[in-house]
Amino acid sequence: MSRRAPAAGIRRYLNAVNLGGLAIVVLSTLPLYWMLASSFKGPGEISAAPPTLAPESPTLGNYAEAFVRNGIGHYLLNSVLVASVSTVLVLGLSFFAGYALARTPLRGRGPLMTALLMLSVFPPIALVVPLFLLERQVGLLNSYAGLIVPYVALNLPFAIWIMRNYLVGIPHELEEAATVDGAGPLRIVLTVIAPLARPGLFTAGIFTFTATWSEFLLALTFNSEDGHRTVPVGIALFTSQYTVPYGTLFAGAVAATLPIGILVLIFRRSIVSGMTSGAVKG
Repeated sequence: MSRRAPAAGIRRYLNAVNLGGLAIVVLSTLPLYWMLASSFKGPGEISAAPPTLAPESPTLGNYAEAFVRNGIGHYLLNSVLVASVSTVLVLGLSFFAGYALARTPLRGRGPLMTALLMLSVFPPIALVVPLFLLERQVGLLNSYAGLIVPYVALNLPFAIWIMRNYLVGIPHELEEAATVDGAGPLRIVLTVIAPLARPGLFTAGIFTFTATWSEFLLALTFNSEDGHRTVPVGIALFTSQYTVPYGTLFAGAVAATLPIGILVLIFRRSIVSGMTSGAVKG
């Protein structure tokens, strides 16, 4: 009896943990399900009381309204361009900066890494006014560059922090062996280190792409012309003075969320590998 009691207690504990995890999953996915289901509902069904869990008469009218009348496809293309270019620039700069921090003897490395982490959580709202005045002075307002430059600057510190922590775990012996074989420093970095750093690059890339894709405040402030607006600002402008097209908003939100969900689903293993390696080696 004394042996069975601890086993029963462990089972109850595991069951409680599983139920708690299931509850967290349900609470996390419920808003996504509600957004997806509501995007296929008509105006009357969206405002019905009590609400329906699934669309009774599914319709694609909300998506037609979002893409044809409100031009969300153009906003999506703008977001793809801005987020992709920003991510590529951040990855290139952070990889070389992280490699330098991981391999070069440097005094004050600890405070520097702390400063990078502090800069990564610095609130962008504090920079809106000075950045707006600066971009107006140099003529970057209402342009793709007007968003790409600040996005790179704001996301670079965290990307450097991730890359440095990951690159620290790559053995020095690989570089020494490549040097013996006659490879130069740049060739070693590009052909030996870069392939091994893919999980860290994927992690930094996903974080950067997600942050730039969903950023709203700078995109709203710097681009007042419709031609350069990104998808968060475009969806926010679906509303009019007297009406709120909830169905169109839900459809636009689904279209904006889908690319991020696909990226995370494809690269989920690399993201977890990069984050766990950075946590252990950093």
